[in-house]
Amino acid sequence: MRVYTTRENKRAKGSSYTVRWKVGTEVFSKTFKTSASADGHRSKLVTAQKNGDAFSVTTGLPASMETAGEEKSWYAFAVEYVDWKWPRVGGNSRKSLAKAMTAGTVAMLRRPAPSEFDPVKVRTALREWAFNSKRRAEQPLPAEVKVILDWVGRNTRSVADLDVEEVGGSFVAALGARLNGKPAAASSVRRYRRVMTLAMESAIKQGLLRSSPIPKGREENEVASAPKVAEAIDKRSLLNSSQMARLLEWIGRRPRMGRCYRAFFATLYYAGLRPEEAVALLVKDATLPEEGWGELLVWTAKPEVGSQWTDSGEVHETRGLKGRAEGDTRPVPLHPSLVRILRDLIEAYGLEPDDILFQGERGGMLSGSVYRRVWGKARKEVLTPHEFDSPVGRRVYDTRHTCLTMWLNNGIPPAQVAAWAGNSVPVLLAIYARCIVGQLADLQKRIEAVQALEHVEV
Repeated sequence: MRVYTTRENKRAKGSSYTVRWKVGTEVFSKTFKTSASADGHRSKLVTAQKNGDAFSVTTGLPASMETAGEEKSWYAFAVEYVDWKWPRVGGNSRKSLAKAMTAGTVAMLRRPAPSEFDPVKVRTALREWAFNSKRRAEQPLPAEVKVILDWVGRNTRSVADLDVEEVGGSFVAALGARLNGKPAAASSVRRYRRVMTLAMESAIKQGLLRSSPIPKGREENEVASAPKVAEAIDKRSLLNSSQMARLLEWIGRRPRMGRCYRAFFATLYYAGLRPEEAVALLVKDATLPEEGWGELLVWTAKPEVGSQWTDSGEVHETRGLKGRAEGDTRPVPLHPSLVRILRDLIEAYGLEPDDILFQGERGGMLSGSVYRRVWGKARKEVLTPHEFDSPVGRRVYDTRHTCLTMWLNNGIPPAQVAAWAGNSVPVLLAIYARCIVGQLADLQKRIEAVQALEHVEV
C-alpha cells in the first residue's frame, strides 16, 4: 500500500485537491474542494497504513474508515439502494430505477472500461443484473457479467465524491445523455432525475453525502442539460374520423385476428381507454345492449413491463387504476358503433363472460409488440405518404388522445371527461387545452350576452 503526495488542480473557478493512493495494483483517488480536507483524508490513510490496517482492494479504504461509514463506493451504495427499493415499487418503476442507476454508475467510474469490455455489454450487465434484484437473487451471474461487475465494483468512485463540483456536474450530465453521447429524451431525463433525487436523499440520511448534486427549482431551469418536457399533446398527432374509419376497416380485414385488433383499437378510440386498461378487460366488464349505448366498467390495468421486472414472472403486471384508490372502478360510456363491434367480436370468437375480451392468437393477453406492429402496418397501408410521415396517429396512444379531444371539443364538461378518462381535471386541461377548437364563436356570443350594457353612448 502506498500513499502519494496530494496534487493541486488549478482551474479558473478555483483549485481542488486530489489524494491518490495505491492498494496492490489498483490506484484510487479522491478529490476535495479544500486542501485541509484533502490533507485530513491523506492523514487517515497514512495512519491506517502505519497501524497495519487491512485495505480493501475494492474500495481502496482501510477497514476502520469503511466501518465508520465515512466512505462507500457508489456501486456498493447503488446496489444496496436498489435492493431496498425493489419490493416497494412496481415493475415500470424498477425498470426506470435500473436505467437511472446504470447511467449514474457509468458516470462514477474512475477510469474508462478496458478495451475488451463492449460499452453496451457493460451497461447491460449493470441494468439487467447488478440493478435487477430478482434476477441477481435467483440466477447465478454469467461468467462474462461477473468479470464486468467485479471490475465496476473496484473502479467506481465513492459516494462522497459527488460533493466535488466537477464529479457532481459530470454525474448530472450523464443522466441527460444516451450511450452514443446524444441527448436523451426529455421525459427520460426527468424520470432519471426523479429517481436520483430520492437516491441522493437516502445517501444524505446515511451520512455518505453532504448535499445532492441534482439541481432543484430555479437552478434546474438554469442547467442546460435539463430539457423541458411538453405536457400538452401535439395537435398534429390527432386522427380525424375519416382516417380512423379507414384504419379500422383495413385492420378488420386482416385474415388473422382482424376482428380482435379492430375491436381493440376501436375501444381506445371510442372509449378513451389506456392500452394497459383495454388489454385487462373481461367480457363481463362490458354491458352491450342490442341497441343504443353500452358501458364499460374499468377496474384494473395490466401494463407490459417484462417478466424480469415483475414478482410473478409474467410479462404483464396487474395493478389498480392510475391515480385511483385500490379497488376503485371507472364506468365509461360505449358509443353504439363500439357496442356493435364488441358484440360481433364476442359472437365470432364464442367468448364467455370470464374470458379476456381482447385475446392474443394463443388465447392469452394481447402483446404490446404485436398490436403496435399491426397499427404500424395499418398506418403505412392506409395513410397517404404525407400523412404517414407526419405525427398523425404515430403511436397507439394517439387514439386515446383523439377520443378525449373530441369529447372536449363537443362541449362535454371537463370534469365529466376527466372522470371517464381516469384523469384529474388539472391534468386533463394541461394536456388537451390547446386542442379544444370550434367553440370560439359560441363563447363570444355568450360573452356578448353577459357583458351587454344598455343605453351606453359610443
